[in-house]
Amino acid sequence: MSTPSTPGGYAPPPGYAPPAGYLPPAGPAHGAGWAPSQPKPARGVALGLTAFLLALGAAVLAPAAGGIGGYFIGAGTGERLMAGTLGTDFDWSLLSPVRDWVLLAEIGFWAGTVLGLWAIVQGIIAIARRAGRGWGIAAVVVAALGPVVFGLTLQAVIVAGLAAAAS
Repeated sequence: MSTPSTPGGYAPPPGYAPPAGYLPPAGPAHGAGWAPSQPKPARGVALGLTAFLLALGAAVLAPAAGGIGGYFIGAGTGERLMAGTLGTDFDWSLLSPVRDWVLLAEIGFWAGTVLGLWAIVQGIIAIARRAGRGWGIAAVVVAALGPVVFGLTLQAVIVAGLAAAAS
């Protein structure tokens, strides 16, 4: 006499039938205990290191370009600002003589923005994939501080340019 198999694939041994209304215990079967999986090995550091180098480029090169342009913007517009020819509204023609330097500062700003966002995204991916996690964390922090460095640098060198024009 054969016993019917259950939907889970388990057939009780011959001559054994559980009592009516009996449910088998929940959980893993005896002898098939749960064993934790091995942690995944850390990958190479290339992804995180690349993100850090991008962040460093955004935090150093963009303020440098903005700083060079900002100094000459301040020096080139200082005379008109001190002459008081500006009214209550800002006259954008004030920047016309220094438009090349404005363009350099703007290129620095947008290049820093692109590199910084790329570094943040790639740093987050490096952290999540454990591929240079330390470098990825450093990349996210440096890229997040990049706009602050750019803004403070640009403001300082524009004031220095204005001061140079005043003397």
